[in-house]
Amino acid sequence: MAVIHPVSEDQAPADLKPIYGNMKQKLGKMPNFFAMLAHNPEALKNFLPFYQAVTGEGALEARYKEFAYLKTSIVNGCEY
Repeated sequence: MAVIHPVSEDQAPADLKPIYGNMKQKLGKMPNFFAMLAHNPEALKNFLPFYQAVTGEGALEARYKEFAYLKTSIVNGCEY
């Protein structure tokens, strides 16, 4: 089976460098989930606003959103 590696900051296209910088500033690193999306720069650029809207402030507390995220991963057999 082929293995696909996350796109490192050095390998990332110039237009994604600000995204990598923002992630590193906020989280201390570029999470692999987003670095994998960087294989398709348009997918990453379009996914981030959606992700921020879903995980940002809203009617549910952050912990319940995290529970939903985790449960969805488990139901779908995501071992990562």
